[in-house]
Amino acid sequence: MPSRCFYKECILEENKKKDIRALTKEQLRQFFVENGDKAFRGNQVYEWLWSKSARNFDEMTNLSKQTREMLQNNFVINHVAVDKMQKSVDGTIKNAIKLHDSLLVESVLIPTKKRTTACISSQVGCSLDCNFCATAKLKRMRNLNADEIYDQVVEIDKQSRLYHNHKLTNIVFMGMGEPLLNYKNVMESIDKITNDEGLGMSAKRITLSTVGIPKMIKKMADDEVKFNLAVSLHSAIDEVRSKLMPINDKNNLESLMESLQYWYQKTKRKITFEYLVLKGYNDRSEDIKALVKYCKRISSKVNIITYNAIEGEPFQPAKKEIVDKYVKELEAHGIVAKVRKSRGDDIDAACGQLANKLE
Repeated sequence: MPSRCFYKECILEENKKKDIRALTKEQLRQFFVENGDKAFRGNQVYEWLWSKSARNFDEMTNLSKQTREMLQNNFVINHVAVDKMQKSVDGTIKNAIKLHDSLLVESVLIPTKKRTTACISSQVGCSLDCNFCATAKLKRMRNLNADEIYDQVVEIDKQSRLYHNHKLTNIVFMGMGEPLLNYKNVMESIDKITNDEGLGMSAKRITLSTVGIPKMIKKMADDEVKFNLAVSLHSAIDEVRSKLMPINDKNNLESLMESLQYWYQKTKRKITFEYLVLKGYNDRSEDIKALVKYCKRISSKVNIITYNAIEGEPFQPAKKEIVDKYVKELEAHGIVAKVRKSRGDDIDAACGQLANKLE
């Protein structure tokens, strides 16, 4: 029987190997040339990694056994795994995703009659302190790598095909973490998801949701991204928004609007404002008037989201008549407003509830 030292040495040796998905196609081509093979072999491996989503080298069946062994000796594929899956009565599926270092994030499959949407995470935990969000109670451990974000999409696409008989149709970066604080990896993951050499999904079916970091919104515009932008707003009055979202103290509504106008000038794509209506916080007539005024400054629409209770927090949803009043006033000024009932709240999978609760 192998000794404990043998297993420890194997683990140490495995940890020395480089994650192959950290390499570009050109770097893969160069690796094969340096090892006495043809450059096109790198193209084949790249296709297996990003188009065919291979989880191990043995799946790469158009490579010789010798080539696969060489890859195995030099690299690892740090794929994620669904550690636990929970199903809601409404069909929503919440996944506890285990990363290669055993940290956990959550991602969600949200089905409707016409589409299936993947709600994916970009960070382990979150460094922001939005008071109404369960993820904010978690310490931010690290950013997700591009391949870890990509893997979540692959796993949810499998679930969409298995349970709903069609491929994944939409992706929202609305899971754990702030995408714009992991900019490089999020952009790389979207490239792999949308590229013809990757999953080939349309960028128009991807929405990135942010608390609103003006300099990064401008950077996205300058980088000419093709996906959609949603902003967690929740109040158009600085004092109120700061109570709900402390980041507003450093990135106030005026600086946010300036960046959004820059975004629209560059992209010509409408902004979606996400808005919780909370009892005692933003349920006054002046809150409604402020939102209408703010929305009129930019081509936008508003998703009013049902608040989902978080254990230990005092927030409550506003009365239905207040929500109706919001919708009526927005529509009266030509602003599209929809009330979105969150899905999966019975398994803590709804907006603001992702907090690695696995029970």
